[in-house]
Order: sequence, then structure tokens, then C-alpha cells
Amino acid sequence: MELRQLRYFATVAEELHFGRAAARLHISQPPLSVQIKRLEDELGVTLLHRSTRHVELTAAGAELAARLRTALPELDASFVDLQEMQAGQRGRLTVGFVSSANYTMLPAAVRLFRERRPHVRLDLQPLTSAEQLDALLSGSIDLGIVRDAAPTDTFDFRDLLAERLVACVPSGHPIAAQSSVRPAELARLPMITFPRSLMPGYVDQIRSLLGESAHHLHITQQVIHQETALSFVAAGVGFTVLPESVTRLQPGSITAVAIAGSPQTRLSTVTVPGRDAPAAAAFLACLDETLQPETERPQEPPEAQV
Repeated sequence: MELRQLRYFATVAEELHFGRAAARLHISQPPLSVQIKRLEDELGVTLLHRSTRHVELTAAGAELAARLRTALPELDASFVDLQEMQAGQRGRLTVGFVSSANYTMLPAAVRLFRERRPHVRLDLQPLTSAEQLDALLSGSIDLGIVRDAAPTDTFDFRDLLAERLVACVPSGHPIAAQSSVRPAELARLPMITFPRSLMPGYVDQIRSLLGESAHHLHITQQVIHQETALSFVAAGVGFTVLPESVTRLQPGSITAVAIAGSPQTRLSTVTVPGRDAPAAAAFLACLDETLQPETERPQEPPEAQV
């Protein structure tokens, strides 16, 4: 049984005339008659009583016609939904992100994506970089925004943004009065850091900038969130190294000091090669646009909007 046979029958049931039905379907009458006969044979029931001058529905034909009046529009709507899902205009997209992405492009990209893809359910999951890689492999997220992740063949990485690392110290500390601080000076201070198991790339980046001094650090606290690190700095527990954008949260009791050599950290997107997530491309485009100056941002054509 073919879907077109059901469409043909529904049209004949409406017209009760093969000639008019054929004209509506833009086919000739003989092929239409053949397809209706095949449908009857496959169902094993008579759907129409035919005569040279008259066509009428049998009881079975009337029942099928009634059901098709509901089923065919629902099928058509389903096909449209599927096509929109394939085009990334409908469905669901799950994005993981490191919390520091909240202080750069992420909020604006989310707003832009929701304007352009209102029929896509966007789920956002705050996760560390290592947690995102695990979630990508398990399929629980479609796309990640990670920090300082080391490229591997398992994932596709694409750099989004590079920014300076800064040292965050209590405002009353002597280093707070300096225009910059050398890594060797930092290494002599008590430090608030992060678990390498959850943020391997970022922790390695900090150890790299501290050089040989990294082997002799006095670590007073490990935390997961940058906000917590800032709270401990404000409490005098130690200093920490953070992306410059995170310091927008810092209270007056904390000073961000440039680090000599201007070491950088980078945010990247990460996906699994070959995995089908059509809306991910649209979200990536929104991320890219929010990083451009307002005057340079491309406008999505109206026909691409939903």
C-alpha cells in the first residue's frame, strides 16, 4: 500500500467522480482507477460502487474516507515537522558550557538563537570541560563550550575566543597595587585552584604559566566554580588565576592584576564528528555573530526564520 493511493482515494471520496478527482490530482483518469483498484485489492475490501454515471462510497469506503480526513493532514504536518527538524528549525538542542562562558558570548548567543529558532527547545547544562566530553560521548549533550581542552581525534574543536588570564588577589595585598605580576611572585602565595580531573586543560595552562614554580605551590583550597574562587580570595584564603572576563563579577575587595607575558586562555566549541544535530550549526552561527562587532553581524534572511 502506498501513501499516494490513500491520497487518491480521499480525493475520489470527496468528488465522487473519477474525472474531477483526476483533474484535481493532475493525472489522467485511467491510472487513478488502477490505483484505487489496487488499494481495494490490498485491503481486501470494496471501497467504491462504480457505474458509468455514478460513484458512491461503500460502508467501508465511508469509514476509510472519514479516517483519512484526520490522518492525512496529521501526516502532512508530521512531514513538515520532520523537514524542519532536518533543517534545524524544530526539535531539541542540548548545549553544555563552562560557567565562565556566561561572562562572554553565551547569553547574547542564547537570546539570538531563541529569536531565530523559537521551535527548537534549547537546553543549557553548566558542566566542567571534562564533564562535557563525557556527556558528548554518552549523547546527553549535542554541543559543548569548553575551556583550554586539548584537541583529540575523538572530537571536533573550534576556537571561539581567546582572553587574558589575570591574577585575582585581595585588594589590600601589596601585589594589588602593581600594574602586573610575574608568575614567580604568584608562586610564593597561597593559591586557590581547580581539580585537574574536571578541568585538565585549564589547570595545565595555569601550571604552564607558573613554570617550575608550579611544583612548589601552596594550594589552600580547590574549587569548581569561579564564583567560589572569588569568594575565597575575598576572604583572604589565597589568590587565584581566572579568565579576565570573570572579573566582571569581582567585588571591590578583590583586584585583578595582569600577569607578565599576557598568558591566554581560550574557549572552544566541541562536537562529536558525524553526529546529526542540525540545530547545532545554527547555534554555532549565533555564537560567532555575538563575537563580531554589531556593525559587522550578518542578518539571517527572513525565509530562514521560523
